Amino acid sequence: MNKLVLVGALLGTSLSAFANGVSSTEPADAPIVAKFAELGVTVKQVKQSPVTGLKELITDKGVLYASPDGQYLMQGTMIDLNNRLNLTEHALSDVRKQGVTEYENSMIVYKADNEKHAITVFTDITCGYCRKLHRELDDFLQAGITVKYLAFPRGGLAGKGYQDLMNVWCAKDSAEALTEAKAGAEVASVSDCNAPVAEHYQLGQSFGISGTPAIILEDGTMIPGYQSADKISQALESMPKTAP
Repeated sequence: MNKLVLVGALLGTSLSAFANGVSSTEPADAPIVAKFAELGVTVKQVKQSPVTGLKELITDKGVLYASPDGQYLMQGTMIDLNNRLNLTEHALSDVRKQGVTEYENSMIVYKADNEKHAITVFTDITCGYCRKLHRELDDFLQAGITVKYLAFPRGGLAGKGYQDLMNVWCAKDSAEALTEAKAGAEVASVSDCNAPVAEHYQLGQSFGISGTPAIILEDGTMIPGYQSADKISQALESMPKTAP
């Protein structure tokens, strides 16, 4: 299942979503942090994985696993077969919940009048299924589901797609601008625009997102791709209830 590769083969450019530094690591983990930093991968947290001799890394590329000296990287999904538990997804769920909270103030929000739940959706203007989901926005709102958007330019941090998302987020009425853009309207340019689209994109990558739409539920579970309001409502209602 998991593919063992040399750390030196890890691909990717430097992404500084967690540029404030490394947290919750021990001095013994310094070789791991240093080797990954050379590759442009920011390690936020190092934990002992359930597999003896293998470390679990929370990084700006998602959850990775490494040998204690940082020489080897294991990239993939770790599953506890006895308990039928996806340990990698469980670790990412905690990361997603924390990250969504940190970027709450920079989301474009469509609030349900009778809010029962909220979802966070990484979206792109040109994505067909993103447009389909947005056309069905009223279905979500009527089901009591508030929809919160973060930007995820599929073409990366350059080009028209990225700039259009920047302009949407900087618009005087960003919610209206996003609706119009997803309906195919030309996006108006906004001068001195300083929207956090790059930060949203980097956050999405740290969540393990590679395409849009990507829907984050309240418990941190990620649903990749389009789902109807009925399906999302069922998923939300089936989540274990937490004590108040």
